Amino acid sequence: MIFLYKYILFPLFFISIIHSKSYNITKGDSAATASFTFVGDLMCHSLQFNYAREDSTYNFNPTFSLVKEYLSKSDLTIGNLETVLGGDSIRFRGYPLFNTPDEYLSALKNAGFDMLITANNHALDLGQYGLERTIKKIREYGLFNSGTFLNEKDRDLIKIININGIKVSVLSYTFGTNGNYLSKENDYMINKIDFDTIKEDIYLTRKKSVDLIILYLHFGDEYSRTPNKFQKQVVDSCIKYGANIIIGSHPHVVQNIKNIHSDSQKVFVAYSLGNFVSNQRWRYSNGGVILKLKSEKNLNTGIISTSLVDFVPTYVFRGKTKNKNEFVIVPNEYYLTSPIYQFFNDSTYNEMVESFIDTRTVLSEDNYKEKSTKILSK
Repeated sequence: MIFLYKYILFPLFFISIIHSKSYNITKGDSAATASFTFVGDLMCHSLQFNYAREDSTYNFNPTFSLVKEYLSKSDLTIGNLETVLGGDSIRFRGYPLFNTPDEYLSALKNAGFDMLITANNHALDLGQYGLERTIKKIREYGLFNSGTFLNEKDRDLIKIININGIKVSVLSYTFGTNGNYLSKENDYMINKIDFDTIKEDIYLTRKKSVDLIILYLHFGDEYSRTPNKFQKQVVDSCIKYGANIIIGSHPHVVQNIKNIHSDSQKVFVAYSLGNFVSNQRWRYSNGGVILKLKSEKNLNTGIISTSLVDFVPTYVFRGKTKNKNEFVIVPNEYYLTSPIYQFFNDSTYNEMVESFIDTRTVLSEDNYKEKSTKILSK
């Protein structure tokens, strides 16, 4: 897990975020590495917060209890926060206009998340007020966000994370906001997918000697397991602009991953990581994936390469556990070492295995070698 603890302001609106695990590179070192974990949509439907309710508060920690070890070991862990934190003065609610208890952030922080993507189609569910409060709460909980902003200075800041000597910047954009809009003078507060804007942002970021630019894009057709023409067009353009890693969300199902060759490098692309947690129970939407990547910088040549370390299919269990009614994200690997909990019946178990197989099938299409995760059959 990365611990981001310090801001240093420089001229020209430059921010350097120092990583607590940074080390001094010695003369004999030839490479520096940074590890990343990505997940897809972090949703909160009404049944999720109803199950999490404990008297006058909410406890979402059980949801992430089985995946915490996978999320907390990387230098940087990122997920798409597809909800709004409007506070309890407004009724908590799920789809179509989300408002989630603040305790959700506490659970995400405890699970190992470092950064949350806030540029998505639900960012304006509570208008400008919800957008602003969500950013403020994320920062209060010691997390970072990407894609929405409090003011123009915040939008213009080039934010850089220094991980073991590798300078990383995360940019995120959404296709739209479900017909909800900001006033024209405040339109800068959320990043939209606009080719000229993305090109300029990448250009200005690269000018600050950033080694690695990660794009997290909210786009695609909901529930489609293959990327559409627009997704491919955006990805191809962003690669030309200079993106190094491109992660997608919005379809609520897992789409394929691949390496796309540009003139000077291979760019890792994951078109959609699916739902990490939600109350969408139908096939393909009841699961997602934990994606683990490693980037290595050759200190002699300055060349960055990114490789797939592993992917772990996940399934969202909903129902009665040994405690109460809960949502629990179950990783594929968990069943290699632990007994099946009593609350899994045959139907639930079979649905879970089906979800794991569906995910592995999609992610293995481009001949990625299977790593440590395996499917157990009953």
